[in-house]
Amino acid sequence: MKLARLGDGPEIFHTLQGEGPSAGLPAMFIRASRCNLHCVWCDTDHTWNFEGTPWPHEKDATPGYAKHRKSETTIELTPPAAADFILSYHCPRVVITGGEPLLQENDFLEMITHIRAQQPDCVFEVETNGTRTPSPAFAQAVDQFNVSPKLSNSGVKTSLRLVPDTLSFFASSPKAWFKFVIAAKADLDEVLALQNEFSIPASRILFMPEGRTAAELDTSAADIAELCRTDGFRFCDRLHIRLWGDKRGV
Repeated sequence: MKLARLGDGPEIFHTLQGEGPSAGLPAMFIRASRCNLHCVWCDTDHTWNFEGTPWPHEKDATPGYAKHRKSETTIELTPPAAADFILSYHCPRVVITGGEPLLQENDFLEMITHIRAQQPDCVFEVETNGTRTPSPAFAQAVDQFNVSPKLSNSGVKTSLRLVPDTLSFFASSPKAWFKFVIAAKADLDEVLALQNEFSIPASRILFMPEGRTAAELDTSAADIAELCRTDGFRFCDRLHIRLWGDKRGV
């Protein structure tokens, strides 16, 4: 399986879940390399924005920024090896993130099976962009899907970022929660349109403020919280940013 590299090893780390309905709970994160979408503001662009690729990124104008060398940002592990790494921490929750984990669904299913054989009560979350429908076996094995459909501000074509059959699947799944970063009224309008089109219950939609620092989050958090209070959505802060900012591996 292709994972993001962190230092000399895989990007697997023990932390607190920072977003979603399980925010604040201890968790092991494992980050898949590779993504089928290439959002201009992506904060994990080391999983896809490799040398020689054509995709733009908002950091392109930042002095010193360059596309990533694949060999320096990717590491390959077998699913059992990844499972053993996670098991060594004895943590009851695993968050599979990316990149887009469903591009490597079979490998992650093997990893989950290996972990559950030794830690039956382990809870598995998958963070996905909502463009790929999981197989029945994978959907059954995963306890929670944190779905983040991309909006037009991602710079990705609508036909690539919104897959109706997949969104309908997640909208009808009791395991799925939908997370959206709201930075402007246009973002809210798009989310409301998606909610209406796919009949997503308001109680399973989480709104989050935008920002890569606590100060940036605070500029819109109160307004988003008020929107959630009046319209029945769930407010979700971004705990990892408040605790550690934009730092990787925590």
